[in-house]
Amino acid sequence: MSSDARRFKATDRVIRSGIAGGVAGCVAKTVVAPLDRVKILFQASNPEYQKYAGTWSGAYRAGAQIYRDSGALGLFQGHSATLLRIFPYAAIKFMAYDQMHDLLMPTRAQETNLRRFSAGAISGAISVFFTYPLELLRVRMAFHTIHSTASGKPVRPSFLHTAHLIYAEGSPLPSAAPITRELFHTFPLLKFYRGFTVSLAGIVPYAGTAFLTWGYLRASLVPVGPRGRPRATLLADLGIGALSGALAQTVSYPFEVVRRRMQVGGLTEPGRWLRWGETVRAIWTRGGVRGFFVGLGIGYLKIVPMNAVSFAVWQGMKRFLEL
Repeated sequence: MSSDARRFKATDRVIRSGIAGGVAGCVAKTVVAPLDRVKILFQASNPEYQKYAGTWSGAYRAGAQIYRDSGALGLFQGHSATLLRIFPYAAIKFMAYDQMHDLLMPTRAQETNLRRFSAGAISGAISVFFTYPLELLRVRMAFHTIHSTASGKPVRPSFLHTAHLIYAEGSPLPSAAPITRELFHTFPLLKFYRGFTVSLAGIVPYAGTAFLTWGYLRASLVPVGPRGRPRATLLADLGIGALSGALAQTVSYPFEVVRRRMQVGGLTEPGRWLRWGETVRAIWTRGGVRGFFVGLGIGYLKIVPMNAVSFAVWQGMKRFLEL
């Protein structure tokens, strides 16, 4: 086989791997979109919905209020931004994981838990870097709950309108650090990266733990076929994906709460770039240790089916695309 043919084959495999991951992410996110909307409202301490936080029934009651106020579409508010973000995010994540897996673990004998964790963490970090502005837009759109015009009709924030508001947020206050004021003025696109450092720190334990658990359980529980590949069933993929997501969510959840607070900081304090320390202190002062796990119950309700569907569809698409 010529070098050009090999390059074409490798490129084709990468593209198909990305398509498989992107489709898996979109299907999974659509399944849990209403739960995701409620979870963001809880995490970001939206004042209209804090009365529902902290109980399992609160998620249902919050969803019911959203439905009464905005109809069924209100439960999917921000989902357009989610799909725009999740396809490239999931495509890059699963594609990068396939590449890192082949690089770090070319054979089953070379698979170790450290390498599984590393492959997942690296792929997650790469995907977050390229898609974070879309994640911020999604959170802002989901956070908004007051939608009315002079006629009293409800209005949902659009993708472009939300992007414009973020870009046009006011200059930092005089109390802000000089370097922050200068960066905001010189590089206004940095406003789309509020909470990025926390997100990057959180994705390492989340993606690393998810892929570590996924790889370990498949290697331990799924029989190997004649070509050396696992012969997993749909039920096995769903179950292992669900367990992987639950464990990863538990490990990384405090980072996610801090990240949400920093992301909506442009709404609550548009002139400042909220820092890690002050955000952590604010959460601790308001709720103590429990403050870092607010919404975790609904997080499990969301992440377990989402990860189950994501991993199962990913594997199904890989079989369909002959990967």
